[in-house]
Amino acid sequence: MFEAAAKERKIPRKEYEEVVSKLRPELLEAQSMLKRQKRSAMVIVDGVDGAGKGEVVHRLNEWLDPRGMDTHAFWESSDEEEQRPYYWRFWRRLPARRHLGILFGSWYARPLEQRVHKGVSDEEYSRQLKRIRDFEEMLIADGTIIVKLWFHLTKDAQRKRLTELEADPKTRWRVLSSDWKHHASYERYATAAEQMLLETESRQAPWHIIGSLDRRYREFTAARTVCDDIQRGLDSPAGGKYGSKTFQPASPKDGALAGVNLTKRVDSDDYKSRLKDCQSKIERLAWTARERQVGCVAVFEGSDAAGKGGAIRRMTQAMDPRLFHLYSIAAPTKEELAQHYLWRFWKVLAKDGKMTIYDRSWYGRVLVERIEKLAKDHEWQRAYDEINEFESQLIDHGRIVFKFWLHIDKDEQLRRFKAREKTPHKRHKITDEDWRNREKWDAYEHAVEDMIERTHTKDAPWTIVAANQKKFARLQVLETVCERLEERLG
Repeated sequence: MFEAAAKERKIPRKEYEEVVSKLRPELLEAQSMLKRQKRSAMVIVDGVDGAGKGEVVHRLNEWLDPRGMDTHAFWESSDEEEQRPYYWRFWRRLPARRHLGILFGSWYARPLEQRVHKGVSDEEYSRQLKRIRDFEEMLIADGTIIVKLWFHLTKDAQRKRLTELEADPKTRWRVLSSDWKHHASYERYATAAEQMLLETESRQAPWHIIGSLDRRYREFTAARTVCDDIQRGLDSPAGGKYGSKTFQPASPKDGALAGVNLTKRVDSDDYKSRLKDCQSKIERLAWTARERQVGCVAVFEGSDAAGKGGAIRRMTQAMDPRLFHLYSIAAPTKEELAQHYLWRFWKVLAKDGKMTIYDRSWYGRVLVERIEKLAKDHEWQRAYDEINEFESQLIDHGRIVFKFWLHIDKDEQLRRFKAREKTPHKRHKITDEDWRNREKWDAYEHAVEDMIERTHTKDAPWTIVAANQKKFARLQVLETVCERLEERLG
């Protein structure tokens, strides 16, 4: 795979100046077209140590318009990054629509490092590479153009390059002890890298292996590839499928909601006693989770007026404010609309040991955005797989995921709407949009059945809360949180 890149290729200075003078306007035009088409592009710069990756990044920054371009170097992980799922650091730096991002190092670094130096198994390595492939397919389906550059040197050429850099006082600082460590493991590194490139190759995001013996050849070839791939990506329509499942709607007749007993009640005395007990447990368990650095993610969804806010308040009343972050999700901002819809949920994830609470969440993609036609069919249909992958990464990192659907019937919702209109301090909660949504009750119920059927998993299960009585609903939520925390923490 690397044989062609090992051949020495040179571009004479005069020829280099001529081809670069023609290429630079093309690069700027490709960048301008990104803005006009409201697309984003990402250039991944990777390869063997000593291959001049940093110099290429500098050159791209020189030749491209810095407006609308961001460069991010991923090297050693910070404490902040280590206390969140691995992909959090990348989600925060994804280029917005109309922007170009250059990633010096990326999601490829850790799997390759672990394969070569920590001996992860074939199965685990392939699993990590599949996650990369799925991640890139998801971004491409959302309209991102991904350009992947691998800069290569043979082992002898690498040794020569590192020795030369180390011998010059001006460049000695560029050679790290890890570079020689990787050189000593060159054969294992090359084998693992070849597998990585093969298993993450795709038609829409192919790898480009660039021989790096000659600086001018390396820089021109990289820039030419970036220009060509962006232009090719812009010629392809944005959007597409993610995942392999064909969408088939669930049947509401025998679905999850049909089996919920909404007549369940609890009397006031029992409620007060059980609530006090639950809140006491949650207070203790929240501190234990903090001590053991176990993070939690709690998602609250439900019909309008189903009681999400009341259930959340009963839970957070028992927790020290330093141990949780609560986000009430409204319509996305202009900044959020310029990113993949999951971006705004990834970026606010709290550190390990804390709970992130979402009052409405990423499930809006398959609920309100589906029903109100805010997302195209192929966008919300692929979202089930995207959501499952997101939650899978939370769980792999050690997070506990709670998902609550607070279920009420249509008559109870009407009663609560009317009560809100009559209560001055609750009147702000009822809007014209709430009444419009009520007219689409059946469509929303179908969407909820689809959501539960496709995203209810063993490690991230849905808890369907019988919420016609608020007291019963609050206890069901709190007792579920206690039960799963105790199960995990002991």
